[in-house]
Amino acid sequence: MDNDNQTHKSTEAAVKACYSTWADSYHRDYYASSGAYPPVHQDLVRSLLHDAGCQSVLDAGCGPASMLRSLADMKMDLYGFDLTPEMVLEAKSVMARLGYPEENFWAGSVADRAAYRSPAGKDGFDAAVCFGVLPHIPEDLDDVVISNLRDAVAPGGLVALEARNQFFAMFTLNRYSHDFFMKELIRRDELLAEAGEEREKVEQALKDLEPRFRMDMPPIRMGKSGEPGYDEILSRTHNPLLLREKVAAAGFKDVRTLFYHFHCMPPMLESTAPEFFRARSVAMEAAGDWRGYFMASAFVVVGRRP
Repeated sequence: MDNDNQTHKSTEAAVKACYSTWADSYHRDYYASSGAYPPVHQDLVRSLLHDAGCQSVLDAGCGPASMLRSLADMKMDLYGFDLTPEMVLEAKSVMARLGYPEENFWAGSVADRAAYRSPAGKDGFDAAVCFGVLPHIPEDLDDVVISNLRDAVAPGGLVALEARNQFFAMFTLNRYSHDFFMKELIRRDELLAEAGEEREKVEQALKDLEPRFRMDMPPIRMGKSGEPGYDEILSRTHNPLLLREKVAAAGFKDVRTLFYHFHCMPPMLESTAPEFFRARSVAMEAAGDWRGYFMASAFVVVGRRP
């Protein structure tokens, strides 16, 4: 257990370092830039909260309030916490200009139940959302985060948990695809262990498979000034079928899987016709489209606490 705790602390320290220099530019780079994909997930969340009639919302891992600032016009009580102190300071600044008290935003880890502060006089939030966080959580803490989100909302409350789509690797034809084939589908180590006298031939077959993928794509995202970059820290993808099972197993009801950030063709082809690629991809956005299992890079598992 001590080793696990040390690993978790090391992972959190790396995440903090990665995001520490992004506080004042993250929203601009990923939401407001003309080159960024439209933040379609914000509209998805707004629709979910509106339909559920939510009045209080917690953003677990809120970053610089990228999601929360888009909800300010809905006149809800908004709260958020984040692991990275610099992100919390930016969130407080941004939300203060929108009329929200600084005490609504604090530092905390999604793996720590104490970070989920309920509004005064209430037994939980009407909704809790968690976007851009699960990729940085060690696998053995997934269930802890899911349980914390469940317990943070009042009975009947809504939870929306986002993850990077592991199945997207079936479509990208790049190094992510190669990793997915080797680790999850073929299971290289198990295959070679069972190959016996055919091991050398099987190893050659696997080597012959690699040139079928663009192993140089996508470029590895590095840090800005010595800190680790996104691809240099833990940044997992999740199997949408298995994550949905975990959420259902935690006792949620009405569990659904919704997809966003579609790609009309494998991303490596975008540069050939970038304007068409972007327009067609945005036009594909339909959270319930089954093609999202393969053509969308992200998904949200939504459920209600009983």
